[in-house]
Amino acid sequence: MITIIDYGAGNLKNVKHAFERLGVEANIRSNPDTLQESTALILPGVGAFRDAMATLREKQFIRPIYEHIERGKPFLGICLGYQLLYEKSYEDGEWEGLGILKGEVVPFSTDRKVPHMGWNQLKKNPNRTDSMMENVQDGEYVYFVHSYFVQPTDPDETLFYTDYGTTFSAASRKENVIGMQFHPEKSGETGKKLLKNFVELISFDSFSSN
Repeated sequence: MITIIDYGAGNLKNVKHAFERLGVEANIRSNPDTLQESTALILPGVGAFRDAMATLREKQFIRPIYEHIERGKPFLGICLGYQLLYEKSYEDGEWEGLGILKGEVVPFSTDRKVPHMGWNQLKKNPNRTDSMMENVQDGEYVYFVHSYFVQPTDPDETLFYTDYGTTFSAASRKENVIGMQFHPEKSGETGKKLLKNFVELISFDSFSSN
């Protein structure tokens, strides 16, 4: 079962519909006690980093997120949900993140308009070969809305880069944890291919006894 975490900071219905278009059921859950039943978790997010972390703590989602990842189950963070995976953000201050991935979230230092909003191209990390990159070519477009971006400590965790005055990590993976700065649910055929790759990571049989 794929679960989309409802903590009041995500575009939940669009994410759910994107999986349904793949013929895959995804459930929206707001009760942290139900997350242990999930085969895969999705952490979406829009809004402010500080507020999102405060809400995750208040609603007691942090421990079940850690437990899910520690059990090796697939996890996908989208947009702000991607940024929350990292150690620290400098969005309107300095704020601690989940620390699941090593790195920081920093503002654009560019004369281009911020937020970075709209369609932009993906470029594969030439140092990575990964099943999440299957059937996605350099130059394909995805949809972004963000004013800050991730700087991973290990650049080889990056799957795809995008350029917007500076080159930044558009998607990353470390083991069972995947993040996308863009919105795959709004990214047409390319987003559909990426979500399909995520679904194919999930082996329901592998977790049938958990």
